[in-house]
Amino acid sequence: MKPRAPNVLLVFPRFNPHSFWSLRGVLDVVGVRCPTPPLGLITLAALLPQTWTFRLIDRNAEELTDDDLDWAGVVMTGGMLPQQPDTLDLIELCRARNIPVAVGGPDVTSSPHVYARANFRVLGEAEPVVAQLVDVLTSGVSSALIEAEKYTADVTTSPIPRFDLLKMEYYRYIGVQFSRGCPFNCEFCDIIELYGRVPRTKTNEQILAELDALLRLGYRGHVDFVDDNLIGNKKSLKRFLPLLKQWQKERGYPFKFSTEASINLSDDPELLRMLREANFFMIFVGIESPNTDTLILMQKKQNTRRSLAESIHRIYGAGIIVIGGFVMGFDDETGGVTQSMIECIKATSIPLSVVGLLIALPNTQLSRRLEKEGRLFRHYEVVKVDDDYQCSMSLNFTPLRPRRNILADYSRVLQTIYSPVAYFERVRRVGRLLDRSGLRGQMALKWSDLVKLARVVWHMGVRSADVRREFWVTLLDCAWHNPRALEQVMYLMAFYLHHGRFSRVIVEEMARYIEAIDVGRWKDPPVMRAPAPVRPHAGAATESITAAPL
Repeated sequence: MKPRAPNVLLVFPRFNPHSFWSLRGVLDVVGVRCPTPPLGLITLAALLPQTWTFRLIDRNAEELTDDDLDWAGVVMTGGMLPQQPDTLDLIELCRARNIPVAVGGPDVTSSPHVYARANFRVLGEAEPVVAQLVDVLTSGVSSALIEAEKYTADVTTSPIPRFDLLKMEYYRYIGVQFSRGCPFNCEFCDIIELYGRVPRTKTNEQILAELDALLRLGYRGHVDFVDDNLIGNKKSLKRFLPLLKQWQKERGYPFKFSTEASINLSDDPELLRMLREANFFMIFVGIESPNTDTLILMQKKQNTRRSLAESIHRIYGAGIIVIGGFVMGFDDETGGVTQSMIECIKATSIPLSVVGLLIALPNTQLSRRLEKEGRLFRHYEVVKVDDDYQCSMSLNFTPLRPRRNILADYSRVLQTIYSPVAYFERVRRVGRLLDRSGLRGQMALKWSDLVKLARVVWHMGVRSADVRREFWVTLLDCAWHNPRALEQVMYLMAFYLHHGRFSRVIVEEMARYIEAIDVGRWKDPPVMRAPAPVRPHAGAATESITAAPL
């Protein structure tokens, strides 16, 4: 019996718009709806029978209408933890209309019980079980749990994503994926739980075919390699990058690339050169903490035994911008973490330093340890929507030092690093450090790019009294000392449209939280089990700290 051809409505749930990653302040100015499209859903669409009919709705960029739901024979949705509230709302919306709904992705894989109301739950990677999903959807059964064996997906069989389903004009950049998995063992990370510690890579031909597909659709510009650690499999990457360089050269460098990589990238001059020549211009690096003991505690030893500043500056020397990730709330922190983190961010000259509060993600070494110690909050894996407190997911456990102190330290870090003077001073330093000499990958600006650039200049250089002076001083400094880095410097300055404003929102939120703690309005939720003895710790709280989970 041939599978019937249903109308498949792919719905990408909303992210929390109140985060450093939403880039709302930048997108509003340049006239783009959201950062990047749902690569997972358009890959799923390519895996399913192509005789089926697909429609994609990204709730971050457009409304889901009654007409869309009336058209749908089945709804497929799912995503990451920050999308959980909207995913659950979608499930209920579908149930009310008697539309079968299938949910998959990282969050349902880590917390399947949260999604019990969905008709079909797909746990793990899609490639090994997509045939089972097709059988289930065409068999007439009303519900099923489909689970892939861990780390068995053969990514070399993954087809070209259905980029044609995207409304390209909605997005700031487009994503592709080269590998899955990471060789490291960071305690707080769920990537190694979801995808394993042996990175699996696509073939060179696969990735170049995906880029060709984007080119045929008329897309030019920023492409992000969404890998959680692009250099996890260095041998495969080094075989690929020369081909990518040649591909770019033959087509006139239509794309500039960004990605995420571990800091040991800086130890490999050959790899840095290859990335530079392929036109990589920006890399996210998880630094987490400047404190060696903290890094050892979180099992991020690859960041120890090195000068963070020298490592980051070597990446700048390859002409590549660095975005840094930092976290506060680890067990062995003391009050000194505030100044050391501020000094680290200044020394590394990372303008875009994304500092967050620690969260125990479901199904990680950290959450398992905290549960064993009797410190993990009950229902820690459920996102509670709170319009007043945008960080309500974080510190979802009892910390070893007073919660109030952590919040105050966090607030001070954000206030300091995102003051206009401090931020633009770091941009100026990066503008001088970036070595863009000899690069052939400078892309010609399109008319739409010039319009976006003009909007940024108007908002920052004319309208915004608090940053106007810093904007022009920085622009002129780069034009005088290193004009080849002007494009990268404009990128970094534009990000302040969001990060500067949002940091102030978080600082105000922290003040409300601290006040609530001081007057006793907040109490820690119940933990998952009776508290177990916690190892002694200098500076640990000696009395109950009443606070809400962040």
